[in-house]
Amino acid sequence: MDSQIRKIHQLLVDKKITCTQLVQEKLEALKPNTHNTVNALLDELALTLAAKVDTKIANGKAIGILEGIPFGIKDVYMVQGTYTTASSDLLKKYKSAYTATAIQKLLDAGAIPLVKENCDSFGHGSSSENTIFGAVKNAINPNLVGGGSSGGSAVNVAKDYTVFSIGGDTGGSIRQPAGYNNVYGLKPTYGRVSRYGLMAYASSTDCVGPIAKSIEDIRIVLNVISGQDGKDQTSYSSDIIAEDSLLHTESIKTVGYFKNFIESEAIDVKIKSDFLTTIEKIKAKGITVKALDFFESNTLVSTYYTLAMAETASNLSRLDGTNYGNRIEAEDLKETYAITRSENFSEETKRRIVGGNQVLSQGFSDEIYLKGLNLRDQISENFEHDFKEVDIIISPVTPNTPPKIGDSLKDPLAMYLSDAYTVGFSLGQLPTLTIPQGTDTGLQITAAKTNDELVLKFANFLKETI
Repeated sequence: MDSQIRKIHQLLVDKKITCTQLVQEKLEALKPNTHNTVNALLDELALTLAAKVDTKIANGKAIGILEGIPFGIKDVYMVQGTYTTASSDLLKKYKSAYTATAIQKLLDAGAIPLVKENCDSFGHGSSSENTIFGAVKNAINPNLVGGGSSGGSAVNVAKDYTVFSIGGDTGGSIRQPAGYNNVYGLKPTYGRVSRYGLMAYASSTDCVGPIAKSIEDIRIVLNVISGQDGKDQTSYSSDIIAEDSLLHTESIKTVGYFKNFIESEAIDVKIKSDFLTTIEKIKAKGITVKALDFFESNTLVSTYYTLAMAETASNLSRLDGTNYGNRIEAEDLKETYAITRSENFSEETKRRIVGGNQVLSQGFSDEIYLKGLNLRDQISENFEHDFKEVDIIISPVTPNTPPKIGDSLKDPLAMYLSDAYTVGFSLGQLPTLTIPQGTDTGLQITAAKTNDELVLKFANFLKETI
C-alpha cells in the first residue's frame, strides 16, 4: 500500500537521507508561509529530536516506523513549552504547561513536530479565515479557502510541508478541509483518541484525528494515537488495525447513501453527478446500494450548532484573562472581564458564545437546548437502524466546492450550511473518513461506532474501484 511514512522510514534506515536533512528541508519549505499555514515553527525542538534519530541510526540501532517522521499540529493542542494560540488574540502569548495525550504518544513514537498550524480561532469556522494569522489559502487554488477549521493542517499535508498532521474535528473540521485540498482526513469514533490537551470547543463531538496522503499513513498514525487515557473518561481501549486487514473487504455487501443529500437543491450539479457515477461504479462491483432516509440538512445544521454553541459558551467561560490569556485591565473586575473577552475574542467566537448563552438561558433551554438533545438522540437512533441494513454509508463531503477567500466572512449562515453533510456523523459520534476521490471535494465513508477499521477497508477498496 502507498505510504509516505514507510518510504521515508526506509530512506532513513538505508542512510540515503538523514533525519536532520529531512527536517531542514521541511522547515525551509514552511518558512515562506505563502499559504498562511504556520502559526509557529518548532524548529529548535524539531532539529534537536532529528539529531537524536540520526545518532540512533549511526549507532546501528533499529528505529520505529514513525521515528524521524515530520508532522504538523493544529494550534489547538498543548505541546509543553510552545505557544498554543488557538489562532486568537486572547491566547497569542500563551505557552503550554503540558502536552496533549495524542501528541505525547507521537513524540514517544519518535515523530518530529515541525509546526503549530493555522486554524479558525478556537475551531470556530469552516474556512480557516477566522484567525489572527491571516486566511489559510487552498493548496490547489490559493484564491479559495483552505477549509476549516483544520485548514492549515490539510494544506500543509497537501503541499508536502508535513508528512501528516493532527487536526481536530467537531462538526467536520478535519473532513471538510481534507476534501477541499484532496487529501485523506479521518474523524475517528468519538473516544477512540483521548481529547486531553485539546482545547475544548464542543466536548460531546470533539475528536482528534490524522490528515495524510494515504490510507496506510492514516492507519499507522491512528494506531499510535488511539487508546484509553485516565485523563479523558470518554476514551476507550481499541484494537490495533493490522495492515493486512485492509485488503479483505468481503464482509462489505451493502452500501447506503442519504437520498435527501443528493436530491437537495443546494448541492452543486457536478458534485451530484460525480457522486451518482461513483454509486454506479460500486454497483458494478456487485455491491448492493440502498438509498436511505435521513434528517433534512437544515435540521442537522440547526441541531449541531445549537449544541455546539451551548458547549462552547460553557467551555470558553474560563477564558477571562485571570488565569491565562491576554488580560486588559479596566476600572473594576467585572469591566476587566468584559473588555478582555470583547476585545480578544473574534466576531465569530463572540457570535457562538452569545448564541450558546441564549439557548442555555432560563426560558429558552427547555424549548431550544433540550429539543437539540432530543434530536441528537433521534439522529443516533436513525444511524443504529441504518447500520442494521447497510455496512457502510457514503456521502459527498460538502454540497459545494470551496468558496473564494472573503465570501464566508460576509455570510456566516452560508458557512454553517457548508457543514450540512458532515455534522450528522459528528452528532452520531461515528468514524468517518474523507477520501480524495468521487467528487471535486471527495467522499465521506462512515461505519457504525467503533468500526474504524471497516471505514479504512472500504476506502482501500474504493481506491482501486473509482
